[in-house]
Amino acid sequence: MTSSASATAPLSPDDVSPARSPLLAESLIEAFLAVRGETERRAAHLSPEDQVIQSMPDASPAKWHRAHTTWFFEQFILGEHCPGYAPFHADYAYLFNSYYVSAGPRHTRGERGLITRPGAAEITAYRKHVDAAMVDFLRRADVAALETVAPLVEIGLNHEQQHQELMLTDMLHAFAQNPTAPAYDPAWSFPAAAGTGEEWISLPEGIHTVGHAGAGYHFDNERPAHRALVGPVKLARNLVTNREWLAFMADGGYETATLWLMDGFATASREHWQAPGHWYKVEGEWRLMTLGGLRGIDPAAPVCHVSYYEADAFARWSGKHLPTEMEWEVAARGGQLNDAFGIVWQWTRSAYGAYPGYRAMEGALGEYNGKFMVNQLVLRGSSLATPEGHSRVTYRNFFYPHHRWQFTGLRLADYA
Repeated sequence: MTSSASATAPLSPDDVSPARSPLLAESLIEAFLAVRGETERRAAHLSPEDQVIQSMPDASPAKWHRAHTTWFFEQFILGEHCPGYAPFHADYAYLFNSYYVSAGPRHTRGERGLITRPGAAEITAYRKHVDAAMVDFLRRADVAALETVAPLVEIGLNHEQQHQELMLTDMLHAFAQNPTAPAYDPAWSFPAAAGTGEEWISLPEGIHTVGHAGAGYHFDNERPAHRALVGPVKLARNLVTNREWLAFMADGGYETATLWLMDGFATASREHWQAPGHWYKVEGEWRLMTLGGLRGIDPAAPVCHVSYYEADAFARWSGKHLPTEMEWEVAARGGQLNDAFGIVWQWTRSAYGAYPGYRAMEGALGEYNGKFMVNQLVLRGSSLATPEGHSRVTYRNFFYPHHRWQFTGLRLADYA
């Protein structure tokens, strides 16, 4: 049986008549089709059965990610700005809304894997329908309407790129529960780390502007730009490696309570953590479940799938700290960090909160970031699963301190 994703034929820019579309419409359509096509390319490795599974409440089925990102455009653009548009299916808003309370009732997050119908093929049809409606709407809209919806389209595309990464991390977690350790893509390989240059870079004490300023897309939690005192501090130029983590493990790092925050040690004990997430002992050797299947541990590769609790314990064991997000941003903005982007998200010791003067967007989209600004930690950079064009120095990712199914790692800071 052919997977629904591989059977999909996404619209292409060739379907759009430039002679009939203003420049803004052409730009929006091209960007829209490119992002929507990338989602389907990532889903093409999955069977319909793969797309149904939800391996834990924090994860979502791939089918749900494909549908939810489609609902986003249907709800916030077609439904609100395209006169006469009728929803593809009356039940989909309930099934595929996530946490937008203002947009109406929604299905329980932890039970998304119980929804076998609509199936993957129906979600393909849903995506095709909304893609065609979006292209038609953008092609026909006047300049005023295009200028109104352009920011919403940008949010929707960046939102879908976030879910493209989640599709891979959620699917990897599901495959890691399978005793046969299936590969998402047998040809996948872990990106090579730089691992070069001086061990530490120094930031003298100074006042720096952090946060997003000027042109270019950004989420509301990246603004407003503001001044912050940073330094003196040294940041590790390179990411912490598996070799270093194996030394931490061999030295009893997971059993030494004095290295851990109390909640962290309780979590590690309760969950029987002995190694990072997706590490498994096979015939006495540690192996890592990857998108390419079960692989040997590469000592030189950056450690991945560690929680904030583990990262903080490792930093204490090393006699160091985790950097603040401001320190990370200043160093990365200066181009001084190796592998700041494209391998692992890096934990900081900064709580996820609002910048001074932060204001959430009006309406339901104001629920996107602001209401999560409590009890979570900031990660900076991007990972191997982050889509191209979705990384920037001001990007603020955030997760709860026990989470480790994402591609998360760390670099150290030293205040000595």
